[in-house]
Amino acid sequence: MKFTLSFTVVFSCVICYLLAPNIQIHNTDTVVKVILLFIGGMLVTGSANAINQAVEKDTDALMKRTAKRPVANGRMSQQEAFIFAFVAGAIGVGIMYVVFNLESALLSAFSLFLYAYIYTPLKKVNSIAVLVGAFPGALPCLIGWVAATGLVSPFGELEVNGVTYSNFAGWALFGIQFLWQFPHFWAIAWVAHGDYSKAGFKLLPTDKGPTKFTALQAIMYSVLMVPVGLLPYKYHISGQISLGIVLVCNVLMVVQCLRLYKDMDVKAARRVMFSSYIYLPIVLLALLFDKVSA
Repeated sequence: MKFTLSFTVVFSCVICYLLAPNIQIHNTDTVVKVILLFIGGMLVTGSANAINQAVEKDTDALMKRTAKRPVANGRMSQQEAFIFAFVAGAIGVGIMYVVFNLESALLSAFSLFLYAYIYTPLKKVNSIAVLVGAFPGALPCLIGWVAATGLVSPFGELEVNGVTYSNFAGWALFGIQFLWQFPHFWAIAWVAHGDYSKAGFKLLPTDKGPTKFTALQAIMYSVLMVPVGLLPYKYHISGQISLGIVLVCNVLMVVQCLRLYKDMDVKAARRVMFSSYIYLPIVLLALLFDKVSA
């Protein structure tokens, strides 16, 4: 299931669920639903990751960082992996439908399909796979929000205690995680370029490997994160404290990407990678702790 990766994905889903204005954080019912959301999310994400490992059995075996995965080293057969993925995915989507709503269940199923059957095979075809993969990578934020509100359209509105909220707030959370993935993933691809090339994966913006163009792309998306990071405050999800924290985190990400462009080495790419790992939990937790109550 790639537990660490799945946990990170579900973490963002749960935080965005709790950020919805109609959810009372200090509530027994909320605690129960958060647990069920976590279980359902882990099953759906784990299903997508299991399919990914089953499909990439041979290429995983070629790379040092993935050679010990259960399907790649023969501890589990492809058939067993697909059976596990089907059962986990079905139960996970079922939990989203029964406990929450149809909209979040459909988004969960769509995210699973997009990651496992579009993004996964596309990695060997073209670097546009990174763009495609950014959608299922960011959808957990929207899934958590929709699980709470039942609203998908960005033009929808939610009324809580006489206060009207724009559903675009949920899409703003999606946007933060969507843009974050580009510098994050390109930094990983920079560090693991040798392994990825050996497996035939095309994940950097150019076929020439780590270049100035890759660094420029990372800078561009990190800069775009700055205005998008202001939207939770604009749409009254969170307050001024989190606004300041998010702004500082965004500026630091831009700085690290600029250093990558300047230094053009693996050390600088690792700085971007580790900065991105720290960025997401800090930003999401800051938004949650500074949530504006209706």
